[in-house]
Amino acid sequence: MKKIFFLIFFLILTSCSSIPKNTTDVCSIFSERYLWYKHAKKTEQKWGAPIYIQLAFIKMESNFDWLAKPERQKIFKVIPFKRPSSSFGYSQAVKGTWEQYKKETNNKLATRTRFKDSVDFIGWYTNKTEKILKISQKDPYRQYLAYHEGWGNYKNYKNNQKVIILATKVAEQANTYRKQLNKCKKKLNKNKYIIF
Repeated sequence: MKKIFFLIFFLILTSCSSIPKNTTDVCSIFSERYLWYKHAKKTEQKWGAPIYIQLAFIKMESNFDWLAKPERQKIFKVIPFKRPSSSFGYSQAVKGTWEQYKKETNNKLATRTRFKDSVDFIGWYTNKTEKILKISQKDPYRQYLAYHEGWGNYKNYKNNQKVIILATKVAEQANTYRKQLNKCKKKLNKNKYIIF
């Protein structure tokens, strides 16, 4: 009986955590993962972070891979070495900032591999960015610069051409998601009955 229970639990876990088939289409993502829409919508209402920006950040950071980690550095381009940061999960939050988020939100059980917690983290982060750096939460380009570089290092982003390119891609993706969401939002907002 225990084996059957663990098998069912494993199947549920893997089916809920697998990467959506089409991560470039927000309507397709939410069609596959309706609960994700509920979580993203709740984050938008709680923190003010638009759904399309939450997803654009996740697309760039992990491409919706719940176990994403930075690639290991290599010694002599061959021998695997340590990872460049502690980034992990959907949002690629680093350990220190994740711990700050858990403490400030009193969400002690939050985990970086859970979509619900990851979008809440992004909402919390962009909300703080708006307060600290006066960057609108509807500005995906500058919000992502602050997300990638951190609040303290944001002012130095002009020296980092790589992060400017990434932020431009995030802004483009956010705009695409926004347009797509406008087409399916009405349908998504209709009540759905979900078993779990």
